[in-house]
Amino acid sequence: MKQLWTIAAIAVVLTACKSTPMNPAKVEDASITRPIAKEQSNANGNASDNINIKTVDIDTTKEAQLDAAELAKRQVFFDYDSDAIREEYKTLIANHAKYLLAHAQTKVVLQGNTDERGTHEYNLALGQRRAVAVKTALNFLGVPDSQIETVSYGEERAKQNCADVACGQPDRRVDIVYAGQ
Repeated sequence: MKQLWTIAAIAVVLTACKSTPMNPAKVEDASITRPIAKEQSNANGNASDNINIKTVDIDTTKEAQLDAAELAKRQVFFDYDSDAIREEYKTLIANHAKYLLAHAQTKVVLQGNTDERGTHEYNLALGQRRAVAVKTALNFLGVPDSQIETVSYGEERAKQNCADVACGQPDRRVDIVYAGQ
């Protein structure tokens, strides 16, 4: 009887842990197609058909320029011993998501890093949790898993070597690296 209850409990736990895939957000092409009529005579003197040229309106406002500047930023920093994305990096992640959605063939590697505090194993796990946090945010914004890879370097790529919590801030990060870079 005890084995039956154990099996039932395991079945309930496994059922509760089942994950449901997220539906990616629908992306619509916001560019404008404008027909351009072009009359050209061929060798027989007949006019050719209209040619449709797809044009894209480029937004040159200050807001659009800020998005390009944000896209150039490739690091998301974290608080000590945390994998929670700070509010200040949500726009940066959203801009990278827009870029990835617009360029479906582009792949990105999210490299999780930590400072030197903690054990090697703990830092590898924390670096992975940080990379997965950024990946989850990108997924939430519609970027498919097929475009994202995560890796943890833990403390292996630490830039600072200090015992002070504030000193290690540059090492508590996820680097956003596009394929081929």
